Amino acid sequence: MPRASRKDSILEAALACFSEHGVEATTIEMIRDRSGASIGSLYHHFGNKERILAALYVAGTEAYHGFLQDAWQHVDGAQSAVETLVGSYIDWVGQNPDWARFLLHCRGRVEAGEQGDTLRQHNREHFLWIERQLKMYREQGLLRELPRDVFTALLIGPTQDYMRHWLAGRVQTPLEQCRPLLAQAAWMVVKT
Repeated sequence: MPRASRKDSILEAALACFSEHGVEATTIEMIRDRSGASIGSLYHHFGNKERILAALYVAGTEAYHGFLQDAWQHVDGAQSAVETLVGSYIDWVGQNPDWARFLLHCRGRVEAGEQGDTLRQHNREHFLWIERQLKMYREQGLLRELPRDVFTALLIGPTQDYMRHWLAGRVQTPLEQCRPLLAQAAWMVVKT
């Protein structure tokens, strides 16, 4: 197994600190201590806490996107595509709860910061990738013609809401039980 880079070690330590102490309470020194990096290395790679937040956010969205792309290899139709979008989101959040909490709670802060343009571009690319994957099914008339933002809200909104509650410990239905229910509900709403 390859050794994690210093930059990756710092990001892993930052995520652990943010999860344990919260973003506001976490200091650069805490991240440095947890990662074992020198202060010079930390500043060399990131410069400040806000850049660590942004880099961690982008790394999280890239990890999710890679997870989705791997799952997409098994898509074999419009319904399978919708179920993969929903199921992959549930699976990734279930396997990465700390990262998912971080992504849910820090998006606005990162968007408002100096790396906001980078984040918005990264998110645009992710959604354009999904659009390209669904284009064939739209052209075949298998998916409802809706404005993109409405389509996305109907497709993934209920799942995102459920997962937000799951991350907060406010729901009790196990993920393996709700996964097919949410995937089927999304399909029923977006199919023609």
